Amino acid sequence: MSISVSRAAWVGMAITTCAVVWPGVVLAQTKPAGNVKPPIAQLWVDVATASMAGMPEMPAMPSMAGGMFGGGERGNRFGNAQAGTPGHWADIALYTQRKPNGTEGTQTVPDATGLAPSLSLQPVKNEPPARRGEYEREDMERPKGRILFYWGCGETVRPGQPKVLDFSKAGVQEWGAFMQGRAQRDRGAQAKPGHAVWPNEVDGRSFGRNASLAGDHAVSGEGVPASFKFAIPQAQDFMPTISLSQQGAVTEAVKFSWSPVNNARAYFLNAMGGKDEEMVFWSSSEVPDFGMGLIDYLSPANVDRWLKERVLLATTVTQCAIPNGIFAKADGAMLRMIAYGPELNLAYPPRPADPKAAWEPEWAVRLRTKSTTMAMVGRDMGESRQGRRRGDEGRPAPRSEEETMPAPVQLLKGLFGR
Repeated sequence: MSISVSRAAWVGMAITTCAVVWPGVVLAQTKPAGNVKPPIAQLWVDVATASMAGMPEMPAMPSMAGGMFGGGERGNRFGNAQAGTPGHWADIALYTQRKPNGTEGTQTVPDATGLAPSLSLQPVKNEPPARRGEYEREDMERPKGRILFYWGCGETVRPGQPKVLDFSKAGVQEWGAFMQGRAQRDRGAQAKPGHAVWPNEVDGRSFGRNASLAGDHAVSGEGVPASFKFAIPQAQDFMPTISLSQQGAVTEAVKFSWSPVNNARAYFLNAMGGKDEEMVFWSSSEVPDFGMGLIDYLSPANVDRWLKERVLLATTVTQCAIPNGIFAKADGAMLRMIAYGPELNLAYPPRPADPKAAWEPEWAVRLRTKSTTMAMVGRDMGESRQGRRRGDEGRPAPRSEEETMPAPVQLLKGLFGR
């Protein structure tokens, strides 16, 4: 059976071949060198603050990932710390060597979370992976159009830009070479067999906008050491929302500015838009990097490395401009921004000062933080929504669910198909 492959499929295939994976800190379940043993129990906590520029925070919004591809589920679910849905989120995963197939756990949390006294950690069901379609490459329908890629903050297009990829001429290898960029191995919470996770079907509560994780925590369950108690400092709490503003129409240079984000270690922005058969990408990197793998948690080592390589923006930077008119022909363009937060790594008992001494930790915690936001380039979403509510723009009320979707969702559907 032959399959006609859309532009979305070609983009997906290319992205899977082009990412440069940088290993971060060795995962706790990886066999360490020497006389250091992995912890009996490991807890991963991914903490995220997400927003949409110009819009108030609305807890328990539909999952952005689900909304893009038709899921549209409401409430809290595992993966929201990655999805970019506005709100405060945490993905939590527990593993213990004593119960390698998974154990039901409990994590006691401070009153300030609004979810005290505890969260229920439920084992991930061991289900067979979904089968993927088989493509007959010789029968692929080659898409038409092209991708234009720009990079660097500034009001004017720099010499040598854009890089251009012609769909009609490029093969998979050319896609990979064109879109290659930095990324890192997933070091955080994962919902996979053997792990017990929160949120889940049993406990799907959401954090309020004033929630705090700072304070004393404890993890218990069959196979979990009784000593598993730790504290989250204020510095590793939910990061502040990014206060992002913009100036300029999409037909000219669009200037973005933001207030310094408390506890941030670096920033990064990228944007994409398109119309018909042309797609345009831009990133704030000083060297060509799409940033597909950078709107994500990064290890402290990679943040430091990529700051030196001028891929990320230092925390002293509070503004960045998209060059003049690069999205002028697009039906719309969406910008994403991330502030990378600090990481917390704890273990008990602590590692001995003597590097040659044996170390057999009972438990370990890795907690990562980030704050992200999205905005439509050249458009104030807050004012647009207010105008629609008040009728100031003279437009009729939306007549379908799709019309009420956040603009970035509609844009992505337009770019990559339905």
